[in-house]
Amino acid sequence: MSVFARIRAYSVHVLTASGAALALLAMIFATGGHWEAMFLSLGLALIVDGVDGPLAREFKVAELLPRWSGDTLDLVVDFTTYVFVPAYAIAASGLLPQMLAIPAGVLVVIVGALYFADREMKTDDNYFRGFPGLWNLAAFYLYVLRPPEWAGAALILALAILSFAPIKFIHPMRVRHLRWLNIALLVVWAALALAAIAMSLDPGPYVTWLLTVIALYFFAAGLLRPPAQKV
Repeated sequence: MSVFARIRAYSVHVLTASGAALALLAMIFATGGHWEAMFLSLGLALIVDGVDGPLAREFKVAELLPRWSGDTLDLVVDFTTYVFVPAYAIAASGLLPQMLAIPAGVLVVIVGALYFADREMKTDDNYFRGFPGLWNLAAFYLYVLRPPEWAGAALILALAILSFAPIKFIHPMRVRHLRWLNIALLVVWAALALAAIAMSLDPGPYVTWLLTVIALYFFAAGLLRPPAQKV
């Protein structure tokens, strides 16, 4: 194998690991109450997580660098960006009843850790089993929608329960069924989310409703999926 191929493969691991750096930046912003910058950092980490897998497969990283586990690295980074930092944002948001804020954050990290340890978190057709630990998105919607405090707490509890429910959640990039529509909606969602961040997480009804409709679509897409085909 060429030195260049090994360097290129290792650069993919570095790209994946950069998600941890983005998680640290997000936490620094969060502790300072800079929620827009926090969500922007988590959004960049989401992009990294979306592109590193295809690059790893394209450059045959697992074959060229068997010493380093891309799966383990991915799980470590994903836990910080999808669970740990969002758990802090939920607990410190001021959008939940004061007596439930810290317990909600604790619940998120415990449920998230258990979910990420599940060897069967994905089905054979690349759907997620149960709510897929996307607490970064749960926190984002909490900040954008700003529901009544008890409704926000109920939402966190419901998602925690759904993490272990025998239902499917769609993976927009990996599920073949209506993939073109799922990716298109994902791009629209990203543009709307960026607009919401630019407007200090108070984007007004049009952006808010569109974000909500897209979220409901992705939720329903797994529930209403006919018997699946493998990708």
